[in-house]
Amino acid sequence: MVKFSKQFEGQLVPEWKEAFVDYWELKKDLKKIHLLNSDNTPTSTTITKQQNNTLFSSIRNFSLFGHHQHRNHGAIQVHKKLASSASKGDMYETELLEQFADTDATKEFFACLDHQLNKVNQFFKTKEMEFMERGESLKKQLEILIEVKTAFEQQRGKGAVAQDSSEDASISYTISCEEESVKDRTEQEQQQENRADEMERNDMPSADSPRSDELGKSMRMKREDGKMRTLSGRAFNCQGKNLRINIPLTTPSRTFSAISYLVWEDLVNQSSKKCAQEGSKLHVNRTKLRHAEKMIKGAFIELYKGLGYLKTYRNLNMLAFAKILKKFDKVTEKQVLPIYLKVVESSYFNSSDKVTSLGDEVEELFVKHFAEEDRRKAMKYLKPQQRKESHSVTFFIGLFTGCFLALFAGYVIMARMMDVYRQQSKQTPSVYMETVYPVLSMFSLLFLHFFLYGCNVFAWRKARINYSFIFELCPTMELKYRDVFLICTASLSAVMGVMFVHLSLITKGYSYAQVQAIPGLLLLVFLLLLVCPFNIVYRSSRYCFLRVIRNIILSPLYKVVMLDFFMADQLCSQVPMLRNLEYVACYYITGSFKTEDYGYCMRTKHYRDLAYAVSFLPYYWRAMQCARRWFDEGQTSHLVNLGKYVSAMLAAGAKVAYEKEKGVGWLCLVVVVSSAATVYQLYWDFVKDWGLLQMNSKNPWLRNELMLRRKIIYYLSMGLNMILRLAWLQTVLHSSFEHVDYRVTTLFLAALEVTRRGLWNFFRLENEHLNNAGKFRAVKTVPLPFHEVDEED
Repeated sequence: MVKFSKQFEGQLVPEWKEAFVDYWELKKDLKKIHLLNSDNTPTSTTITKQQNNTLFSSIRNFSLFGHHQHRNHGAIQVHKKLASSASKGDMYETELLEQFADTDATKEFFACLDHQLNKVNQFFKTKEMEFMERGESLKKQLEILIEVKTAFEQQRGKGAVAQDSSEDASISYTISCEEESVKDRTEQEQQQENRADEMERNDMPSADSPRSDELGKSMRMKREDGKMRTLSGRAFNCQGKNLRINIPLTTPSRTFSAISYLVWEDLVNQSSKKCAQEGSKLHVNRTKLRHAEKMIKGAFIELYKGLGYLKTYRNLNMLAFAKILKKFDKVTEKQVLPIYLKVVESSYFNSSDKVTSLGDEVEELFVKHFAEEDRRKAMKYLKPQQRKESHSVTFFIGLFTGCFLALFAGYVIMARMMDVYRQQSKQTPSVYMETVYPVLSMFSLLFLHFFLYGCNVFAWRKARINYSFIFELCPTMELKYRDVFLICTASLSAVMGVMFVHLSLITKGYSYAQVQAIPGLLLLVFLLLLVCPFNIVYRSSRYCFLRVIRNIILSPLYKVVMLDFFMADQLCSQVPMLRNLEYVACYYITGSFKTEDYGYCMRTKHYRDLAYAVSFLPYYWRAMQCARRWFDEGQTSHLVNLGKYVSAMLAAGAKVAYEKEKGVGWLCLVVVVSSAATVYQLYWDFVKDWGLLQMNSKNPWLRNELMLRRKIIYYLSMGLNMILRLAWLQTVLHSSFEHVDYRVTTLFLAALEVTRRGLWNFFRLENEHLNNAGKFRAVKTVPLPFHEVDEED
């Protein structure tokens, strides 16, 4: 049977761990009491049947106990101090009425227990207020959305819709805005103007608004006697309040649209002000409404998830109090559990029903407005079931691993025999390394990286790091570590099998021209499988990967999220793989494999220039992401991070120049620039990405909070990361091994960089998780479309 402490740790919300009952600290205090009792009194016999049933009878009958009245007889008495304000919870303090074997240790235990109860109550009340406020805000947002959609459909039905584009309709109308619910509100409409004037196009958002969210498309409306709002543009007035609909700039189309609005406003600023005074009339189209509805729907899902976490918080803490009190009764042979448990049951976190009622209300609203009255459909969004891992996956992992090792061994033996044969027959040097080896090394680096990601997922799960929340992965579609290992072993087995067949055909006398298409076909099959539209081979994960790659390539047009810049950092460690991919593409696209002109791509100037550009691209993409984040968030730390990638590009440029010129001056420049970039990168790795090297930390040179118990792991990881960061010295030293091709050395160094990145990944997400836990951030905050703005705007 699994111990309760393990179950408790496995089920608690990771980001709220510090707010849960410190069950382990209470067990330590209880162990002190047990040791003192063992020294003073003989070991007690079994607990009576009545005492064993105390826990269950107390929980069953908790509704019979009062909130303020506690018995004055018994081993203890719990005093309740009423809260001085609504924001603060009631405080509890325990008084010992009977003599215990060790009074000091018992007082210490109950002091800790009271502190845990007060902490749980305060946290629950704070989160409850937060979710209640969020719920009220969402209900208001939903009311406005329903109102807008209703008027939109009515205008479409009347045929009085102005055309905003060839595909999208827009509207202009007036709706009554009393401070009542949508059902009780009387809707009034005005006759829409059939002709749009020039002022309708000139009303643009204010240039004084914040950069990111304020650039979103908004709807402006005019005020009518303080009780009417006219939806005739980007903002509207309700009870004397101007509201605006903001669509986040997450896609290139919205980004370009927002920039065009800013430019247009600068050109027609005076006309816009005049138009705003007279009451502007801009279009509300279906696309804006769809985006607004999607935002509100996502906010409801996150709110429901947060309420579920709060229910879990309540239940687990209640169970923890019951368990520790039962242990206390067993150790001290006192009847404390019935007395203290009544206090816990009547405390705020267990007696408040606001969370349950709000959860039911959210569920009903979601079923009605976002699931077409289909509760089953709504539950797929509100309570997504995690995909179960099949035990057969482990079997296939072992099977493919065995196949890969067997094929790899055969491949190495055959390659060695082929090399010995050439040496004995004094044939010309093999072109195998020029043609096939880039394909093999490319797949090796790719699946090594993927294998290390599987190790990361396994380590994150063991360390209780909520990587799914950090990456915003769907729990029904995310890859488990077994899935990652299965993909790696199966893919490597396929690659090695094809390479084995290819080498076998060469040894049997087939010419290179006849078999050179095989590696290219292998690469083509993998690319086609990646974009395959059929629901096979983890389609959701493949498409997620393609979307992330698209976002990276089109940086800074897409809004940057954690998964995007995390993947871009991975690409920075895969520059050799990208250069191999470029070489293979050139080799097969230009038809060099048919003409057996194996050096064509290396001789072509355009290819060489493109190869150098590939070395810069990952750092450029990452720098553009930093620029976009600075533009959205306004934090200068993103500009400092951008400088790190600029230094990496300068170091790469110096290496390229040194490879061309081979001069002493260029060599000195490479050493200086690369050394500066390495120091820059190490500082950012340790201090910013990993959160280490904190001078005032209780853990020397680390940080206060650590997910791993053994501190030596952090010190070793820092040392290993620093050593692997110095791989660029190979460019300067030109060290080589006897009888080892330089491509093999390059592959080995590239594999070391990929390994360093895998190590970096764990500590990067550990730091991100601790940042979320420090702010008790367990659910995503979805931006809402409708916002209140000043009258002047």
